[in-house]
Order: sequence, then C-alpha cells, then structure tokens
Amino acid sequence: MTQPHHDPGNRDLGHHDPGNHDPGTRPTVVVLTADGVEPPTTLALIRELADVRECTADTLVLALPGAEILLVWDIFSDALASAWHAADALRWVHVAAAGVDKLLFDELCDSDVLVTNARGVFDRPIAEYVLACVLAHDKRLHETEALQRAGRWRHRETTRVAGRRALVVGTGGIGRATARLLRAVGLDVSGAGRRPRDDDEDFGRVLDSAHLSEHLGEVDHLVMVAPLTDATRGMLGPAELAALPDGAHVVNVGRGELVDQDALTREIGTGRLSAHLDVLVVEPLPGGDPLWTLDGAHISPHMSGDVVGWRDTLSGQFLDHLRTWTGGGTPGPPVDKGRGYVSG
Repeated sequence: MTQPHHDPGNRDLGHHDPGNHDPGTRPTVVVLTADGVEPPTTLALIRELADVRECTADTLVLALPGAEILLVWDIFSDALASAWHAADALRWVHVAAAGVDKLLFDELCDSDVLVTNARGVFDRPIAEYVLACVLAHDKRLHETEALQRAGRWRHRETTRVAGRRALVVGTGGIGRATARLLRAVGLDVSGAGRRPRDDDEDFGRVLDSAHLSEHLGEVDHLVMVAPLTDATRGMLGPAELAALPDGAHVVNVGRGELVDQDALTREIGTGRLSAHLDVLVVEPLPGGDPLWTLDGAHISPHMSGDVVGWRDTLSGQFLDHLRTWTGGGTPGPPVDKGRGYVSG
C-alpha cells in the first residue's frame, strides 16, 4: 500500500491539537508490539472503547493511516521514525516505559502530537532495586555467596549503611522514590539535576548535574537514574569517574549511555570502583565483555523495574488514559518533547 508522503519539517502533518477531540467518538488505536511480547492484559477492555490494530515494527507503516492513537507496547522499538510519513491522523503516542529516548526523533518533537509515558509505574520497584544493590554492596553479600559456593567459612566485617553518602543523579519520580527509600535506612542523600536548590522535599540539596565531577569527591554510592537526553549522554565520563573516591559504588538503572562504559570497566578492573549495572550500552551485553567476569561488576538484564504484575499495571494505566481521552480529556502529564522527560 502506498501512503501519501508529508514533509517531515512541516509541523501540521495533518495532526491536530490533542486536547481538541470529540468525547464519545470511537478512536483507532494502533498497538505496536513484537513477536514473543505478551499483549496488554486490558486489550479486551481497550477494544470496547476503540478500534484496535495490532502490528509489529515491520507492519507499523500499514497500521498507522487514519489512526489517532499509538500505544508503543514494544518499549525498545524505534520503528515510528521510519513509519512517520504514514501517521496522517496521529494525535497521541503512549509509551509503556519510563524512558522515551528511542521515540523522540525530530519530526515527532516538532509536531503537535501528545506523548505520554509510564510515569509512576516503575518508581518504587526501581527504588527497591537500588536499595538492594546498596545493601548487597555494603554488606558484602556477593562475597558471602561466592564463599558459600566454595565451601569456605570466613568471618568478615561489613560496612554500616547509616551515615553513608549517596548521590542520586536524576530528580524525577524514580529518583525521588529512590532518595526516600535510601534516606529511610539512614543514608545521607543528595540529588543532582538540572535545577540546583537547597530546599527540596525529597533530596534536601540538589546539586547541578552539569558540573557533576565537582560533587563526587565524597560519594559512597552514585545512583544514575537520569533520563537519556543530549545533555545527559556520557555524563559519567572519565573525569567524573576519576573524581569518585576509592571504593565508591556506581548503580546505573537509567540508561547505559549515561555512562562511559569503557572508562567504568577500566576503573572496575583496577579494583578502585565497583558497580551494579542494570542497563548497558549494548543489550544484551555481548559475550566476552569483561564486565561479565570482573570482580566488582554486577550485571542484571534491564529488569530493575520489572516486578511481578508490572505488565498488568502498564496495561491498566493505558486503559485509564484511554478512558480520559474518550471522555474528552487529555491524558497526562505529558512528556516535554524538548527536554525528553515529564518536567515539573
């Protein structure tokens, strides 16, 4: 099927103000999924409110014409960019993930299409995962496991968690939930973000993330939860890693590209730093990568927010948003497409 081509530089693109739609009308929803991915558990209820077209990346271009809503259920897909010319009626894109970095190509950012994400769904689960990483590090649980497997009884001392210093880079919902949980077990927590301040209700003090290396000299646990944007890509580079004190511990549950992975690997290899990495630059982590076997490197397969029932929660969130839409409202809060995250 040949679809009409629109100039991607034209903001009109046949799209409309997402808040200007008729309540009670039956929209068309495209569900972008992938082979082997379970469908939304609320799909039957979604069909009661909308006409649904299910597709995968290779058929998205055929499913988009005339559709007002796109649910990106395949959360790692970047297929919309190449199919954008077929999105002649699109008003709203919902991504079933916290990060939207794979979605925000220039044409979408320049359009009037509303973008929403899974704001709130992963806040507490990821915060719990970060806490587990901090406790495992300070209580030497990985070493205890290894000694058990080797059949060795060796008494050791562990580190008191209370009073240790944590810096959480990223002050959105996930960062705030993380700060609250770390503070609850006695850590001294600060944040780093775009807007420094001294009176934040969750972090107390928020430092300027644009000058990160200046704030790392006394950090015990550095937690990376910032969204991936042009401003944050590579923000933890060689200079920042060198500024961390010996024995510091890095936890990355944001995006792999926030960190210079090669530089971090070298620091772990010297024994100076350790890390829990739930996200990597290339996923899955290639076989033979030294991070698989380095002492001090702990790898998990991008699962920090995936608790039992998480797909049900994501499905329910989209259904709630769709009910708002069909009732004449605007789902939200919206993603600030210029910044790459929900602001405020």
